[in-house]
Amino acid sequence: MKPQPAERPGAGVTRCERCTLHARCLPLGLEFDALQSFDAIIRLPQSLKRSQALVRQGEPFTSLYVVRSGSLKQTVASAGQRDQVTHFYLPGEVVGLDTIGEAYCHGSVVALESAFVCELPFTRLEDLAERLPELRGQLYRCLSRELRRDQRMMCWLSGRTADQRMASFLLGLSERFRTRGFSPLCFHLSMSRSDIGSYLGLALETVSRVLGRFQEQGMIGVAGRELTIKDFDALHSLAEGAGGA
Repeated sequence: MKPQPAERPGAGVTRCERCTLHARCLPLGLEFDALQSFDAIIRLPQSLKRSQALVRQGEPFTSLYVVRSGSLKQTVASAGQRDQVTHFYLPGEVVGLDTIGEAYCHGSVVALESAFVCELPFTRLEDLAERLPELRGQLYRCLSRELRRDQRMMCWLSGRTADQRMASFLLGLSERFRTRGFSPLCFHLSMSRSDIGSYLGLALETVSRVLGRFQEQGMIGVAGRELTIKDFDALHSLAEGAGGA
């Protein structure tokens, strides 16, 4: 009998299945055949260096991107004003949802640290979603989460103190890390304090002062850019409106 060739390592396994974020990413819940079809439209993961742009404001919209590792920020430029930070993207999150239906990118997206992203050409993704209801449903859920995040941001900036904004921001990060399988109590702040201030509508000095006050009150610990939530209940109470400066 003619010997059969040895099976290649990983044969029959898609790139998505080998990814550690598979259970928390866009193709969540897809059966193997559907996952193969999804895997086929992904362009090879691309690496980004710190401060390297993924997309620039005003460029034609062609693709969505899934953050595989690292983190990114979105900034929007307006004439006569400083660039405004509007989003931070963490592993497993989708970049570009706010541009679906538009011809051009709404803002520039830049790596906050070394990062890898998977590119999903949108026309191919759209065609595939028409054939795979489970993928279409997951895409809708991603859009829904994006909308809720924008609504939460509006609440943070509407008549709330600096302390409440910061507490809400840290709790939001905690929840996002938790849903992606990371520690919700100890995480790396890849964004600068200046970026946080731009995102929350606070001056850099205010961001530093509030974080210092939270440390003095025993709610958090900060070592460089490593942040530990030490009193979750107190931080939550503050975010809900009990106290704050």
